[in-house]
Formats: sequence, structure tokens, C-alpha cells
Amino acid sequence: MSALSVPEKFKPYTRQSIQQARQWEWLPFELREAVQVVSRVLPFRTNEYVMEHLIDWNNVPDDPIYRLTFPHRDMLQEDEYARLRELVLVRRDEEEIARYVHSIRMRMNPHPAGQMTHNVPRVNDAPLKGLQHKYKETVLFFPSAGQTCHAYCTFCFRWPQFVGMDDMKFDARETHELVAYLKSHPDVTDVLITGGDPMIMNTRSLAEFIEPLLAPELAHIQNIRIGTKSVAYWPQRFVSDRDADDLLRLFEKVVAAGKNMAIMGHYNHAVELRQEIAQKAVKRIVGTGATLRMQGPLIRHINEDPKSWAELWTTGVRLGAIPYYMFVERDTGPREYFQLPLARAHEIFQQAYQMVSGLSRTVRGPSMSAFPGKVVIDGVATIAGEKVFALQFLQARNADWVRKPFYAKFDENATWLDHLKPAFGKDKFFFESDEAAPERKVIPLALAAAARTHAGSQSNAA
Repeated sequence: MSALSVPEKFKPYTRQSIQQARQWEWLPFELREAVQVVSRVLPFRTNEYVMEHLIDWNNVPDDPIYRLTFPHRDMLQEDEYARLRELVLVRRDEEEIARYVHSIRMRMNPHPAGQMTHNVPRVNDAPLKGLQHKYKETVLFFPSAGQTCHAYCTFCFRWPQFVGMDDMKFDARETHELVAYLKSHPDVTDVLITGGDPMIMNTRSLAEFIEPLLAPELAHIQNIRIGTKSVAYWPQRFVSDRDADDLLRLFEKVVAAGKNMAIMGHYNHAVELRQEIAQKAVKRIVGTGATLRMQGPLIRHINEDPKSWAELWTTGVRLGAIPYYMFVERDTGPREYFQLPLARAHEIFQQAYQMVSGLSRTVRGPSMSAFPGKVVIDGVATIAGEKVFALQFLQARNADWVRKPFYAKFDENATWLDHLKPAFGKDKFFFESDEAAPERKVIPLALAAAARTHAGSQSNAA
């Protein structure tokens, strides 16, 4: 593909504007209807690059990127779709549509794994808006200007960020609370800037959030991560956007400050890295001294072919990227449409793993980002006559759980951690004991600052 054929100006399409795309007329009526109906519940946004270069329109609706970006009627339950279709296309009652859409969204577990209830840190007994702190070493930061994407994935577990559910939205307008929180938590080594997609911001705005993290008093911050799908959906961000070179200079600045600039690239299918401009984006990123790690969930209808995963990982390694995670699709949104049995997920991972060299075997999976932590399926085995899943925590709310193996009864239909039962006649998994993970301590900022001042004066006196 010639680089000249790639669109240079970003042009998004939403439910209100998709009719302007030339491909819209190629879709049969029932597919166009599904977009208009289902997009009332789930976010829909794509762009010209995705439409022109990633979707094979001769293979619609089975094309993986089409299913990844366009809503389908089977993402709703049959009765839900029928009723919502009548409200949207026949009755056109916006108030009733809003009420019914809200009821569907609440059924879809809009914030899985305790994001709202257990991951938000509190200071002076008040929640810090736009922050999550689930694991001791890593704080997540959600800049308000980065709470959209170049295109939306239909499986996205953060879909409530994009559909107007403001009471369930994570966003922060400034960095001062983040910086203050990090100063009082010297055990934090990693800050993950996420969204949405922070790369939707221009470089000047992004720098306003990143540069304060380079201050000497935050020397304990070793890694600054950015979670982004732009590497696949809009690689022009790193190549031909007006401030693409400025963005790369920002990465170099972070590296020159002695920190690791880690781009957490979300890839879902090998086709996303076959494009010349996508490969050039990878080379330009790693050329700054930043690292690019590749991660994405295993999703029914989209990337069940082990060969696609093997191609993705080997291409990434050749370009300088690092295969990182294959996730299990989370228990949120239209999960019935996308989920795969854990046994099948492990089989696909194992087959893909066998196809690649050791340089690609940095990848971990299949991994569930569940409430207690990241649980990886290490294998299926028969122990003492019982067929089991061998599991362990790669990360956990309680650090003592990490790398501690445990076993669940083999269940060919289970799709999530909650569906598994302990093996060998046990009633509970070890992490389900009455001894809960320790609560995160509340440290009043004023007291923390005073303590640091006192400690500093004592040191100077000594």
C-alpha cells in the first residue's frame, strides 16, 4: 500500500454522520439498521483510515475489524433489540429511549472489577476524580481531554466513558492532585495515562500532564505508560500529524530524564500491523528510546485464529515492539457476544505461542483482569485424577498473592474467574478467605506535606 493513499486528515464517523461515508451504501439494510439501533446503547465511532484500510468490505459482516468497530444486533438480547428498534425507528420517543437504554446499560455491568467501588483512591476521605490505584506500584490517570478515541472498539470495557454516563466517568482536568498523591506514595513506580485514548490529545496538552511527572521530587516514578489504540486506528499520530514530531520529542524528553516511556499499544488483529504506516509508527516510537508493548483481548468473532496472533507478535518483534498480554474479554458490555470459554482461550494462546520464537514469548496470557487481580491460565492438567485449570496471579490487590499457584475444577463452559470452583474438594479459593486484602490507607495531603517538611528540616539539621 502506498503511503500516499493513506488519509492525512483525521475524519471521524458517528451514528449521526456515518451516512456520509461512501461505504455506508454498500451495507444491506439490516446492518445499517443495527448500527442505528445498537449505537443508542453502546458507543459507535470509526474513522476514514479504519474504513479505507482495515476493513475488507467484501467480507462484511464477518470481517474482524468491521465487527470490532460496527455494532451488531446480537450485541443486545433479542427482546431488547426488538423493543429498542420500535422505540428508535417507529415511536421515536426520546425520553422513553433514554430510560430503556439506561436499563440495558445497567444490566451490562458498566464498571467491572471494582473500578468505581474499590480502585478509586481517597485523600482527606474524598475520592480523587480521575485516578485509580488498584495495585501498589501503579496509579492510573484519566486526563479529561483524553476521554475519547480515534475509533471505538465494540468490546471495550470502558464503554461507559463514552456514552454520557457521567456518574460513572473517570476524568481529571489537572495534574496537581495526581502529583500530590504521588508525592505521598513513594512506593508507586508506574503511572499509566489512559482513557479513552490520551493520544487523541495534541502534544502540548499531553505534555502538560507528563512533564510534571519528571520533577525531582517524583524520582520514585520510574515508568510513565500511555495506553493507546492509536497505533492501530490512527498511526498517523506518530508519523504525519502536524505535531507528530513534537510528540516524539516529548518521548525523548521522558527518556532523557531517566525514565521509561512505555507505550501500551492495543492491537486486536494482525491486519492492524500489516499497513505500511502502522509499521512506520512502531519504528518511530521505538526510535525515541521509548518501549512499545503489544496487548489486547481474545475476542470471539474477531481474533480466534492463532495464526493472526502469531503474525501480530512476530511482526511487532521484528519492528522492535514487545508482545505483552493476551487478555480474556472482560465481563462487561455485550460480553455474551464476545466471550470465549477459558478452555478455548488457553488452547488458542498455546497454539499461537507454539508458532513463535523465544523473542515473542514475552507475551503472557490468557489473563483475566478480575476483581482480585490479574489471573493467568497457566495450563490444563490432571492432578490426582482430577482435571483442573492451573492458575496464578500476575498482579493482585494483595501483593502476597502474586505468583501463588492455585487450581480450579476444569469447566469447559466457564468464561470468567467467577464461574470457576476450587479443585480438590475445597470450598473457597485462598483469596476468598475472610481475611480481605488490606485497605489502602488514607493519607491527608496537608499532614503528608507537613511530615515531609519536618523530615527535611531534621535531615538538614543533621
